[in-house]
Formats: sequence, structure tokens, C-alpha cells
Amino acid sequence: MRKILFLPIAFVFCVIVCSQTIIHRVPFVHEMVLEVNSDSLQSYVYHLVTFKSRHSHSSMLVKDNELGAAQEWLSNKFKSYVPQSGGRLTVSTDTYVLPPSQRFPFEQTYNNVVATINGADPNDTRIFLVMAHLDSRAENNNEPHEYSPGANDDGSGIAALIELCRILSVRPFPATIMLAGVSGEEVGLLGAAAMAQKAKNEEWNIAAVLNNDMIGQSHGNGIDIRDNTRMRVFSQSMPRNETAEERAYRMYNSMENDGKSRQLARYIKTVGENYVDNLEVMLIYREDRFGRGGDQTPFLNQGFTAVRLMEMNENFDRQHKNITDDVSKYGDVPQAMDFEYLRKTTAINLSVIASLASAPSEPRNVRVRINNQDNRSLLSWATPQFGQATGYYVLIRETSAPQWQRKYFTTATEFVLPYTRDNYFFGVQAVGDNGTESQITFVTAR
Repeated sequence: MRKILFLPIAFVFCVIVCSQTIIHRVPFVHEMVLEVNSDSLQSYVYHLVTFKSRHSHSSMLVKDNELGAAQEWLSNKFKSYVPQSGGRLTVSTDTYVLPPSQRFPFEQTYNNVVATINGADPNDTRIFLVMAHLDSRAENNNEPHEYSPGANDDGSGIAALIELCRILSVRPFPATIMLAGVSGEEVGLLGAAAMAQKAKNEEWNIAAVLNNDMIGQSHGNGIDIRDNTRMRVFSQSMPRNETAEERAYRMYNSMENDGKSRQLARYIKTVGENYVDNLEVMLIYREDRFGRGGDQTPFLNQGFTAVRLMEMNENFDRQHKNITDDVSKYGDVPQAMDFEYLRKTTAINLSVIASLASAPSEPRNVRVRINNQDNRSLLSWATPQFGQATGYYVLIRETSAPQWQRKYFTTATEFVLPYTRDNYFFGVQAVGDNGTESQITFVTAR
């Protein structure tokens, strides 16, 4: 009898042990993640909805209770964290004047409120940008003065920026972190487009862009799904401005699913799920939703690495609706939000940005040798341009696998894998002395 019972018990034990996942959290990143506070996020959102309208064509006068006043409030919130930053945090309001267009036959001024946490390493020029849009809209987008609270769209993203500024500004990071509350999203992504053009013209070294747009709603209408355990990350495969040479290089290396934005999305999933419990990051392999877009798109158009972070199930009854006396079913109001969910999505952002800004940059010139007849794969690479790497992870996955499946640690700058290059994809990332990991460089042959 004992033997009969022992076998199933032993089998179950083996399954549990063999399926264990080791969670390794860098202490200072973990501590910052724990600081994200749902009550703080709720207070930011409730204050944002007190502005009558945040439409991009509403009043820009600070004294009026519309977009200009909201921008001034956001700027002051950012500035309130300057004293704790040791001089690293600066706050600016960048103004862009756009000429008349077919859609808007008059000149328009757009302001982006930007908090910059300057990097502590003067030799590290990397910028990690987190964005959200401050503007809102009602059902008729040509009514700039209609009450449009925009609690979730995109007050949730703006609240996340404020909380990130509060927590991140206390600690020095080698690289620079920018937190941008942009305007003009609801009228054509105009504020983001102006910022992306400026970044291109001035040759900003933007290493990653995280656009947060609607991250605080866990109830999807229509199918009535209530789920605060998943969020989405949208990522483009290949850049829109890909040259003929880049296209030939991509095809030669079979990189259709391994562009930089796609690698960033995988990084967000791996790091975010490591630090934030009870939240699964779902990788959506497209730039955005069908027929719709977000502020990551102008940055993608300029060749930058950018993704969109978003709630799992949209509630269309809570978007772009006029507010009535009964807000139990319709309207983008804070009463319909899930602030514990917003805490978790904000924490995902924090864990990723803190890790990236603390880690070395990715390895360079990562190659696999192809002039040898061998079923083993010899990989080699150069050290990162920024920061010091104490080691490297070599990653491997099957060509049909959406995510990296296994990784090996080495302190060398070359590695031999007992797997043929013909059947697998490889990647390499640098590891800093504090345990943080860089973005991943896809292994190619040239």
C-alpha cells in the first residue's frame, strides 16, 4: 500500500520541484517598487478630473480651469520633488507652435511638461523616456470646453508619471530618465510628434520609450471581463523607416520578430513580472490596436525604440463620453477605475526604468560565426558603450518561440553553445555589478 501511494506523491513532488521558477530581485529596485502607493495615485487622478476640460484646444491660460491650469499643476507636482533630488531633477514646459492644417485651419500651441532626472554618469548619454498624455476629450472632439474628466484616458498615465517622479528622483542613476506629460494626443498625436521631431533634430540618445495610455481600468465592457491580473504591451516588429540595406540585413538574419521595440517588450515582460506579483504582461505583437494609435507612433516614425503599455480589456463606455448625472455606467470618471490595478501597472514601469537606467548598455557587435562546419555555435561580442559589465547572459529560444527560453551566464565576451545556429535564435545582454540587466542584442551573422 505504501508503494502505491509513494509513486504518485513522488511524481507530484518532482513536478513541483522541476517547475520551480527562481525569482531574483535586485534589492534597491525591489524597494522602490514597494513604494508605489495606490492612495497617492488615486489622489492624483481625483485632482486631474477637477479641471473642467483638458482638451488640447481649451484655454491655455493658467487662471482658467482647463488645459493650461492642468499643465501648471503637473509642472508644480514635478517641481515639488526637486529638493529631494540633490539637483538632478529639472522641470520644463516645452512649447511647440504648429501651423494651420486641413484638420485645424488655425495656428495651434502645444505644451509638453517634462521632468528630467539627469544621469549621474557624465559619460552616459542614454535617455529613457516614459510618457503619457495630459489632454482629454468629450464625445464631440470639436467641443474643447465640454467637461471631459479623462480619469483613465489618460489621467492614469499622468498619475503614474507623478508617482515615478516622486520615487525615482530620490536616487541617482547613471543614465537620464525623462517623464513627459504631452498634449495633443486626442487631436493627432501632435505633442508627441513635436517632441519626437525635436529628439531627432537634436540627436537625443533615446534608448527606450514607454508610452502609458489607459493603464487604470480593469473592467472590459461588452464581454463584461473583470481582470486586474493582466496588462498589454504593444510592440512594432520592424521600423517604418527601414532602409533597403536594413531590410536585406533583417531578411538575411531572419529578424522578422526581433526588432528593437519587440526586444524591449520582452524585456518589460521579464523584468516587470519578476518584480510585480499577480500581474502578467501580455505581449501583443502589433504596433497598436486596429485602426488606432498612440504617442509611441511618432517616436517609431523617427526610428526610436518605443512601445505602448495599456490595460488588458478596454471599457468603451468609459472613453470619450459626455458626463451625465448617472456615472455608474458611462463616462471616464475615477469611480470606474481600479487603483490597485493602477498601482501594479505603475510598478511595472518603475521596475523596468529603474533597471534599464541602472544597467550597462547592451553588448555591441554581437555575432555568431558561420564560416565553420559545426553544429555548435560560437558567439562573440564587444563590451557595452556605457557602464561596466561584470558578466553577460547568453539567451536562446526556438525560432517559433515568442520569448527567450533559456539563458547562460558568462564573464567572457565569447561563448560556445551546443546548439546549431540553424535551429535557434540567440541574444546577449550585459549584467551590471548591481545585478541589473541591459536590453538584449539579437545575435546576427554578417
